[in-house]
Amino acid sequence: MERQIIEVKTKAQVREFLDLPSKIYQNDNHWVRPLDKDIEAVFDPEQNKFFKTGVCSRWLMYDASGAPIARIASFISRKYKQKQPTGGIGFFECIEDEAAAHQLFDHCRDWLKERGMEAMDGPINFGERDRFWGLLTDRHFEPLYYMNYNPPYYKDFFEHYGFQVYFYQECYGMKVAMDFQSKFFDRHRAIAQNKHIRAQHLVKKNWKKFAKDFAYIYNKAWASHGEGKTLDEKTTIQLFRSMRPMMDERINWFAYEDDEPVACWINLPDLNYYFKHLNGKFGLFQKLYLLWLKATQPNPKFVGIIFGVLPKWQKKGMDAYLIVEGAKHITRYSQFKEYEMQWIGDFNPKMANIAKSLGATVTRRLATYRYLFDRNKPFERHPILT
Repeated sequence: MERQIIEVKTKAQVREFLDLPSKIYQNDNHWVRPLDKDIEAVFDPEQNKFFKTGVCSRWLMYDASGAPIARIASFISRKYKQKQPTGGIGFFECIEDEAAAHQLFDHCRDWLKERGMEAMDGPINFGERDRFWGLLTDRHFEPLYYMNYNPPYYKDFFEHYGFQVYFYQECYGMKVAMDFQSKFFDRHRAIAQNKHIRAQHLVKKNWKKFAKDFAYIYNKAWASHGEGKTLDEKTTIQLFRSMRPMMDERINWFAYEDDEPVACWINLPDLNYYFKHLNGKFGLFQKLYLLWLKATQPNPKFVGIIFGVLPKWQKKGMDAYLIVEGAKHITRYSQFKEYEMQWIGDFNPKMANIAKSLGATVTRRLATYRYLFDRNKPFERHPILT
């Protein structure tokens, strides 16, 4: 019997889909198994809003003996607006067998072609870019929560097939200290003299208010970028509700001009510092164990999720103001010693320059790949944001 590609339908197949990575990474001490519930949320129409305007399927590949050796998902989201109709592939895992990998890529290409697509990006998520997005291309060490991790040989699988880098995703890290360039303090001082401007950290008991403020800033700051980058208040409230148990008030900051939210800096503790002990499960026992871990093992790292400034305050020092205000509090009142930012696209030099001006350096790099079905069509990188 030759290899078979079977669509995931049954509970047994779902379990094989979730458990397959454990076999591939059994000798890799850096891999952290994602929570099963987080993976399954992507494929649940009740939890994933992208099913309202898109479609998604996932498959397992079995060898001649009937053992699962690879997996992949493919999807189309009408909110994923690109120059040509573009689908996505993700959640790819495979033993070290390039022929098997390419057979799965062929399968997804044909599935997407049948549905009118002209290209496929991967590995990406059937959802927002803040999770399960990109292929790790170098610096293979313990991933952050929701971050993809993969063996080095996956890079060859994609590039030998013909995928090209659409954009790189770079993470920046630094020690927690007030060791900024002098220009940061100068910009902070100039904004701080404005009596209409104030900074405030998140207050958990008022979390819904801050969720709404975040939605306001997010939509104003990213409205011009396209690619489905808008959030309604309901979605944002759901997001903050899901993050609330792990949120730390001291590391989430907002800036206001009178009563208008104008900037935000959203961070979380490095959740994989704890989740790596849970083996993908999150039942009652794991939740109790998590509470014990939090109480007995102080987390040394926190992670930057998103930073946003309203257009009218961009290039005026608001970023420096908010970061310095937050850093003063974080260095004094928290246990955190290290900071790592979620990825910044190489198409966003403004944010990369902010990270560099803080003294941060690149900690790891991922890539979003694109494969054009018309192999004679010119390939274009992601446009640079201005």
